[in-house]
Amino acid sequence: MTTPAGTPYRAIFCDLRTDQTIDVLPLQDVGFDDYLGKPGSLSGTIPVPNAALAERVRRIEEGRTSVYLERGGDLWWGGIIWTSTLQSSDRGVLTLGIQAATFDSYANRRLIRRYLPYKHIEQLELVRTLWRELQSDKGGDIGVSYGDETSDVFRDASWLDGDETSYYDAITQLAAMEDGFEHWIAVYRDPATGRRVRRLRLGSTRIQNGATDLVLDRPGAVLSYSFPRDATRGGTTARARGDAVDDGQSESRPVFSEEKVATDLIDGGYPRVDLSADYTGVTDARTLASLAAATLAAARGAVVIPAVTIRLDDMVPPTLLGQTVRIRITDEWFQGLDARYRIVGLKVSPSQRGRADTAELYLEDA
Repeated sequence: MTTPAGTPYRAIFCDLRTDQTIDVLPLQDVGFDDYLGKPGSLSGTIPVPNAALAERVRRIEEGRTSVYLERGGDLWWGGIIWTSTLQSSDRGVLTLGIQAATFDSYANRRLIRRYLPYKHIEQLELVRTLWRELQSDKGGDIGVSYGDETSDVFRDASWLDGDETSYYDAITQLAAMEDGFEHWIAVYRDPATGRRVRRLRLGSTRIQNGATDLVLDRPGAVLSYSFPRDATRGGTTARARGDAVDDGQSESRPVFSEEKVATDLIDGGYPRVDLSADYTGVTDARTLASLAAATLAAARGAVVIPAVTIRLDDMVPPTLLGQTVRIRITDEWFQGLDARYRIVGLKVSPSQRGRADTAELYLEDA
């Protein structure tokens, strides 16, 4: 895996719990992505041309091995190998295909199995507390560290033993509330020690990286773009439903919020289009009202998620998520677009077999 500028990617395989390096192995047909607020993924194949390399590859164990992609000394991606597939072609060529997900995917594999009540706790500290809980159990510490970000929002929340709610679902439910937050586990090397770091990054209401805008032009670094508009995912009203509550007197029914309405859109000519979302484990009316308001705010009218594909070179930093970019496009449609967006997701295709090193950036208004 090399870039046009000649900067190679290295695949570093490590023990998940100790982060001790197991090996550096060749990885082919690689693709990886990452997002704010949800796990990213990596796929690739390790060639196994001889018995000596096969012995080294056997040390990879699904669920307990992590993998990092390093480029020019910077870590661009890190996560956990969850599945692998050993395959032999009809000509006897052996490969091991791997599928990995970013470190936040671990919270989706851990279930809350104790009563966790919280009253009037700052929401970002609540997220850190949940991560401390899941890493406090024997065998549960995967080395995620924490910052000290704060917000002005305080929450009441509780989870019951036996509901089998995943820590990830608990965190994403909190993030989805009105005046919520973004979460992401960044990987990088400590500038003082050089050791690898897995750091939980939080932002209320958004994560922001970089002090200056990254400028991308077409013609120029922007190779292609798309601006999809999807009215099937948008709406002008929203309601959130929680769990059913049995009052002992009537048939139990789900608790639901009041209807939130985008009156300005309807008054402006939009038709009434209803959105609804279900939340397991929620019965509090205020919480459901906040979730309904956040659902409507994120999907007012038509949903637009612009994307641009750029050429990766040594001027593009590895910490793209949360970075503000200035997109300048001049063509038959845009007669001089000059707009600012924030990068909320990316999908990288390293160069190989004549293909350029590119990244597709998913954007939202800055």
